[in-house]
Amino acid sequence: MLLQGKRALIFGVVNQRSIAYGIARTFREHGAKLALSYASEPIERRVAEVAEELGADRIFKCDVTSDAEIEAAADSIASLWGGVDVLVHSVAFANREDLRGRFIDTSREGYKLALDVSSYSLVALCRAFEKQLRPGASVITMSYYGSGKVVANYNAMGVAKAALEACVRYLAVDLGARGVRVNAVSAGPVKTMAASAIAGFSDILNAIERKSPLRRNITLEDIGRCALYLASPLSSGTTGDTVFVDAGYNIMGV
Repeated sequence: MLLQGKRALIFGVVNQRSIAYGIARTFREHGAKLALSYASEPIERRVAEVAEELGADRIFKCDVTSDAEIEAAADSIASLWGGVDVLVHSVAFANREDLRGRFIDTSREGYKLALDVSSYSLVALCRAFEKQLRPGASVITMSYYGSGKVVANYNAMGVAKAALEACVRYLAVDLGARGVRVNAVSAGPVKTMAASAIAGFSDILNAIERKSPLRRNITLEDIGRCALYLASPLSSGTTGDTVFVDAGYNIMGV
């Protein structure tokens, strides 16, 4: 098992359909210990159910827009484990009205919110947990094709994901001296709660099936296996990178 005894901290589990859940399940199958965050009380019960299913060591509240809650989470994990081998950032949000229509109509507050939750939160988490990240640790975040190409209705989130990928590169340099790797997984579309907010999402799924080299959409298992690679020593020489898991759609032209 590739992660036997490793301690994996996962932000972003919402339910059994979320990308973070697929990653957590794969990590657990390979021997990792888990701690799972939840953003607010309304989803605490669902995360608790996932934690029980996967045998997680702890769940803890962490609103990633709050530095105080991030610091409290870091203190909680320090008392639980004393160190972290894997940190997974699978957190993103934009207002529903900013995920439809024209990007030019994005409000200032909506833009700030999308960048704060979806991009800056990775920086804030890395800073708070920096001293707990062990030599050889891996930080993994979730991006999407819309970071580099215009995807209808992705709008503010596309800009946030572009910023996220830039953060990955800068953080890889800052943390690399301690042997910590930072990478992004650019996953193809999957049916999650977050994806349901994007207008025309079913059209995107249909396009992937028609046009991708593998002629199919990806699964949570596909994403989990890629994250497993990035979390394990198999990717010991890979950092600052964005790895596509999208059935090859990103290579296609017109």
